[in-house]
Amino acid sequence: MKKINYILIFLLSTLTFAQNNQLFDEATALYNEANYTEALEKYKTILESGKHSAELYFNIANAHYKLNHIAPSIYYYEKALMLKPNDKDINNNIAFARNMTIDAIDTVPEVGISKFIKNVTNMMSFDAWAKMAVAFIILFVILFILYYFTYSTSKKRFAFVTSNGFLLLAIISLVFAFHKFKLVRNNQPAIVFAEETKIKSEPNLRSEEAFVLHEGTKVQVIDSVNNWKKIKLSDGKTGWIIEDDIKIVTNF
Repeated sequence: MKKINYILIFLLSTLTFAQNNQLFDEATALYNEANYTEALEKYKTILESGKHSAELYFNIANAHYKLNHIAPSIYYYEKALMLKPNDKDINNNIAFARNMTIDAIDTVPEVGISKFIKNVTNMMSFDAWAKMAVAFIILFVILFILYYFTYSTSKKRFAFVTSNGFLLLAIISLVFAFHKFKLVRNNQPAIVFAEETKIKSEPNLRSEEAFVLHEGTKVQVIDSVNNWKKIKLSDGKTGWIIEDDIKIVTNF
């Protein structure tokens, strides 16, 4: 019975994959013919089937851009970048889309040791740092065993020093792995979808207005209270926004 279920799941997934490929080709053909609205409908049908890819998000963003949909275009470009952060086409197109936004927000540059640590941490994924730590621990164990069983003084010295070096590297890799995990967990970029929204100093409508944002602006969600989200801008300003006025990029 289990084998039959596996065969049915395989056949269904194969059929879905084929249908999605056909829809993707049809949508791309419509896009090339400047039928952007129809192309979007087909791309969204693929999304609804559960398929996610940088190429799909990129094409959806392109269609929205052609229709002058500022917030959706930036939102889907950002989602594409989450999957392919170094893609030149995505980075070029999102720069054009950002030029359509109203809000001009400065970026506070990171400096010193915090910048160095962040840059090193972002060189690899959490999984890569964790695998590196495991590899160093294995090397440490091998060399420690060699140190324990060898009788040569020079070999003992070499095994001792080298094993401790690998242990130190394993600890460093673990630190970077947990730091990467923390960065990913706390990274909640969102795009403002409201044409104009008033950012409040507290999570309620009666509080003082802190500033105003417009559609397409990227923010960082740092806290939540009921139907309010606390956001932080790239220039360091913070405030509270109604959650319906933004869409979080990391929601797949």
